[in-house]
Formats: sequence, C-alpha cells, structure tokens
Amino acid sequence: MLNFECDYMKGACPAVLQRLIETNMDETLGYGADPYCRSAIERIRAACGCPEARVYFLTGGTQVNATAMYAVLRHCQGVISPVTGHINHHESGAVEATGHKVIALPGHDGGKLKAEDVERYLKDYWADENYAHIVEPGMVYITHPTELGALYTMDELKALSSICRSYRIPLYLDGARLAYALASDKTDITLEDIASLCDIFYIGGTKCGALFGEALVIPRPELTGELFSIIKQRGAMLAKGRLLGLQFDTLFTDGLYARNGLNAIETADLLAKGIKDKGYSFLIPPQTNQLFVIMENDRIEELRREVSFSMWEHVDADRSAIRLVTDWATSKTDIEALLALL
Repeated sequence: MLNFECDYMKGACPAVLQRLIETNMDETLGYGADPYCRSAIERIRAACGCPEARVYFLTGGTQVNATAMYAVLRHCQGVISPVTGHINHHESGAVEATGHKVIALPGHDGGKLKAEDVERYLKDYWADENYAHIVEPGMVYITHPTELGALYTMDELKALSSICRSYRIPLYLDGARLAYALASDKTDITLEDIASLCDIFYIGGTKCGALFGEALVIPRPELTGELFSIIKQRGAMLAKGRLLGLQFDTLFTDGLYARNGLNAIETADLLAKGIKDKGYSFLIPPQTNQLFVIMENDRIEELRREVSFSMWEHVDADRSAIRLVTDWATSKTDIEALLALL
C-alpha cells in the first residue's frame, strides 16, 4: 500500500531518532530546564532573528493552539479564523472548549483570510452600538500553508499584520507545515519575516520530521509574560521536556529542518507534473506538499485498493477531489509507483 494520506504517518527522520538514542541514558532536569531545550531555544531565536523571543515546546498542534489562545485571549474574546482554518474545522472545538469563540470568515484563493475582510469585520464590530453584547475579536488566526496548501504572500501577510497592530490584537500563525511553506519556490516569506510580522506562531515538528512536538514562538514577550504555569495547567507540559527540546535542537542544526521541507516540495512538484501530464486537474493550483486532485469517483474507488489518501470534497455528481500529501521522507520511487497506477 502506498501512503499519501498525511505527513505525520512516519516516525522521525533518522537524525532525530539517532540523537534520541544517543542521549537516552542522559540524566537531565525536567520540564524544559535541560541543556537540550536551552540550546534549541537559542537556535530557534537565531533562525527567527528574535534574540528575546519566548520559545516553548509542546507535543501537538491542537494543544498549542488551544493553550496559546487560552493564555492570550481575555475571557470575553474570540479569535477570527478562515472558515476552513484548522481551529474551526479539524480540532474538535478545542479552542471553543477553553471558552473562546472561533469567529469564522470566508477563505479565498485556497483558504486564505483577506485583510479587507478582517478590517471590515473589526470596523463593523466596534461601530456596532451593541458591541458589548457580542464576542469581542481578540486575535486573528491563519495557517501557512493553509488547509488547502496555499501560501500567503509577503504583501498579504504585511496587510494582515498592519490591521492587527492598528487594532492592537495579535496575529497568530499556525505553522504545523511551516517547513513545507518555507521550502516552496512559490513563497516570498522567510522565517524571519514571520517572526517580524506575527505576534505568535509555532514551528511544526510533528509533520516535518520530529517524532512529535511543536515549538511555540512569541517574538513579543510582553504579550503573554511567562507561560510555564499555564502550559502545565492545561496538561501540555512534558516532565521529560528534553525529548521535545532535543528534537528541535537537531532539526535546527545544519539546516535539517529546511532539507526536510525541501524533500516534500521536490517530490510534490514531481507528482504534480506527472498528474497534470496524465490529464488530471487540481482543485487549487499546487503550491506546497498537499495536492488536491480531481478524479472520477469510480477511478477513486479503484485507486483506494492500492493507495491511502484523504477524500476532500465532491466536485459534481461524478467527480471528487482527493488529497495526496508528500513529506520529509517521500521518495521518487513512491512518486513513480503512484504515477504508474494512474
């Protein structure tokens, strides 16, 4: 069975696994107070160009989103998200379970928030004489890449950042697949740009070569203060915190994180070209490691026998879009085998 279901189906990239083995018998303090976490924090700060940023390591993306929003938002506030945003669509109401409404706005061009939509919503909210009876928008949430693999441009990110700062609310970027966004030849945004324009973001590890783990980065420490107690209170603090720090220390050594992202993009580009050559079309133009391919429904059922993938949406009575995902370890052999089936 060929697997193109998701980018967290494999374990860890060999370098991360090797470091975990090599340090297995080391004895360190817990809860992130170890040399591996300290080293990882400094490497991430350097990569982001933010020497003062706060960095915390948590185990999964849903946990990071819910914990960070619980920490930052006041009790009466909600978070603006595209309707297809992960917190609105695929996290089982985790953010709303903390007491904060997800305010869904339309997504455009592959699920991106438009700055003018956000500005209009904020302006209308504060102009409403009854605003005190309505959930206050206290944050803007985006993913890069989006749930449909689309990339924000520098101009789009700058516009969103400018609006958020003019209304004094934080811009939060979900970077579960950030390695793949940064590696794409279709992006004009760097990690330093994200750290400059976003107030909170996280660097995904689970889908990008780590066994598990995400790095929450807060370039503006005054926004949150110390989060240690809140992270522990929310059940997001590992006693063996070094297991997270060590992985990010490895990923941010000698460009490993970038190489992991590049492999997914190169194999996705190869797959996209082969699919196009065979006459198939895409739901949206491929930009990163997620490809949304439109196929006849009977063809999809045939493909299921030998390939795992995600059903995405029905296009018409006879056709649907499926999602094919490459990752840090997808090989050209995998791509050739899938194309041969097609």
